[in-house]
Amino acid sequence: MPSKKQHPSAQTCPLPTGKLLLIGGHEDKGKPADEQTESAQNVNFAPEAILERLAQEIGNRGPLLVIPTASGLPEESGQDYVEAFRKLSGPKVVVQNIATRTEANEESTLALVDKAGGILFTGGDQLRLTTLLGGTALQRRIQARYAHEGLVVAGTSAGATAMSTPMIYQGRDDAGFLKGEIHITTGLELLHDVAVDTHFIARGRIVRMAQILATNPACIGLGLEEDTAVLVTEGRELEVLGSGLVVVMDARNCSSTNIHEVAPGTPFTMRGVQLHLLARGERYSLPTAPRLYA
Repeated sequence: MPSKKQHPSAQTCPLPTGKLLLIGGHEDKGKPADEQTESAQNVNFAPEAILERLAQEIGNRGPLLVIPTASGLPEESGQDYVEAFRKLSGPKVVVQNIATRTEANEESTLALVDKAGGILFTGGDQLRLTTLLGGTALQRRIQARYAHEGLVVAGTSAGATAMSTPMIYQGRDDAGFLKGEIHITTGLELLHDVAVDTHFIARGRIVRMAQILATNPACIGLGLEEDTAVLVTEGRELEVLGSGLVVVMDARNCSSTNIHEVAPGTPFTMRGVQLHLLARGERYSLPTAPRLYA
């Protein structure tokens, strides 16, 4: 009897060989308190313990390429990481601010990606990051190296938010309970069917995440608190790092919502959302399937 041919959708999908480090942002630069003036504080900076883990994951694979494109002060933002990894005796840091889409397609920029053992996107404005890098040769090269060559890709604050699809790009911290207050677009597509938000507890962002899930219930919401991160392996296995909490919101089995019925500017309802609060050392398997790029 001839064997049944397996349907393509039933075949095992290859898993990404690289890792993602999504960081919730933090204001501590490792400097004495009297040096951290309000104007100098970088609320998107990653805490030292999490950077140590990033250094370990990169190992001797190559330098860390820091891309401060999202930042309004890219030189200062990049220098923060040069100094931090120098203190940690971590990998060499190369900073490349990509200010135009033309630069994101240049061979010299792609050569930096090819040499890198890891890439770090700083905080700032995630829409600026995706507008300048989305659809470029740089994005495709990072996707391919993450999928097939074990590249470690990290992002803090906006840099973490931009890794997911869908990507939150607009909405006040105290907004979200009125239909239409939150806006989403396509991120850098390294993590699929997952919406990531940062500074999650400190800035009270749980309601705006709920609106994202009400309109995209097949997605998982991942809220990262400051001084907290998740390390993602195989595109779906999460390990919680840092001192805060990771909030996982799952609306796939929500019983009802009226967001499709109410008018813009009107409060919406949503029932049956599942919530997980995960602290350091906890692990969680995303129910969403990872994707690979050629």
